[in-house]
Amino acid sequence: TSKSGSGAAGDGGYEYEEESVQNSRGMKLFTCRWLPPKGQIVKAHVFLCHGYAVECSVTMRGTGVRLAQAGYAVYGVDYEGHGKSEGLQGYIPSFDLLVSDTDAFFTAVVASTANTDLPRFILGESMGGAVALLLHRMRPAYWTGAVLVAPMCKIADEMRPHPVVVSVLKLMTNIIPTWKIVPTTDVIDAAYRMQEKRDEIRNNPHCYQGKPRLKTAYELLKVSLNLENNITLKVSLPFLIVHGGDDKVTDPSVSDLLYRSAVSQDKKLNLYPGMWHALTSGESPENIHTKAKHDEQNIDKQ
Repeated sequence: TSKSGSGAAGDGGYEYEEESVQNSRGMKLFTCRWLPPKGQIVKAHVFLCHGYAVECSVTMRGTGVRLAQAGYAVYGVDYEGHGKSEGLQGYIPSFDLLVSDTDAFFTAVVASTANTDLPRFILGESMGGAVALLLHRMRPAYWTGAVLVAPMCKIADEMRPHPVVVSVLKLMTNIIPTWKIVPTTDVIDAAYRMQEKRDEIRNNPHCYQGKPRLKTAYELLKVSLNLENNITLKVSLPFLIVHGGDDKVTDPSVSDLLYRSAVSQDKKLNLYPGMWHALTSGESPENIHTKAKHDEQNIDKQ
């Protein structure tokens, strides 16, 4: 992965840096990192996988800051077509390439650090949870553990396109792949419980807010079906799943199935009754704090 750009220092018990990296197709991808202050011992690397239509530096900032202040080096990358990375906004031409880009960046970070033996964790939210599981599938022994936040192992029935729409998707995806015409419930309203959090997302120019593009919707449906149908295949790394009991975007019952079927020796499922989909950024400050402490405790334990 070729690199360019420079970082900017942060404050408040952590340092923040940004840079761009180039993927295998020559596109610039935005990356960021939250680090403990210089001289402080780093406990582990934590790699963030953000969800569909959002990005790392703003949407996942709270997670990055909290973990860096707790002694972790935290890294994020905006996927192609997401956030500040190149590509048509909200367009996923290939989920396989998206996962490959993420794998290339994360492994390059590990290879470039002074201590390559530090524990390596993935923290994936929603679609990022699917990315995390596929990264584990690519390199089963590479990752120390994962935190999966409302992982997209199955799109909830309320959000899933009608079977007729799915048939049209298959037919039209190669003809008009970038068209924004897939009918679905407003994801922001369905995911974010607090109105001010919805407003933050809608006011963030780096978050995609249109209807899902044809090819994007097809890729998301395809990968969720892949994970749903193969959920009993070996998931062997230690993990914590956290899911809101009132999630209307991804299906909490499939998180329960993943928890029960995984061969991992160290696994935990936290279901939060009454909470929605966006657990790390869309809930009340009290709920976000509770969930964040559970994440930190789980990573510390592993």
